[in-house]
Amino acid sequence: QVHLMESGGGSVQAGGSLRLSCAASIKDASGIQYAMAWFRQPPGKEREGVAAIGSDGLTDYGESVKGRFTISQDNAKNILYLQMNSLEPEDTAMYYCAANPLRMPAFQALLVMASSPVTFWGQGTQVTVSS
Repeated sequence: QVHLMESGGGSVQAGGSLRLSCAASIKDASGIQYAMAWFRQPPGKEREGVAAIGSDGLTDYGESVKGRFTISQDNAKNILYLQMNSLEPEDTAMYYCAANPLRMPAFQALLVMASSPVTFWGQGTQVTVSS
C-alpha cells in the first residue's frame, strides 16, 4: 500500500521560494527502493516531470527547473521535498508527488512515471506565482 500526501503549496511573487513536502507511507515487504518524483500540471496542459530520485538515489530535473529546484528526501521521516527557488509565473501549476516500484534511474522516472500504470500519486498541492 502506498499513500502520498503533499503540502507546502501557496501563492508567492516571482523570485520567491517555496518548499513542498510529500509524506510517503509505503508498505511494501519486498524491500524495493521506489523511484520518487515531483510532477506538475499547469492549467490546460499535460502533466510534466519536474524532479526525480531514481531507485539508485541519484537525481534528475526537468530542463525548465534545473538550477532553481532541488529534490531531496529524508528517509528516516519518509518525506520527499522539493525546494523551489527563483520562482517564475510559468511555474504556476498543481504539483504532485509520485512513487513507482519499478527499478529505474531518475531520468527515466521523469519520462515514464506519468504514464506508468503502477505509479502512485498524491492529491496535489497548488503553487501560484504572480508577476
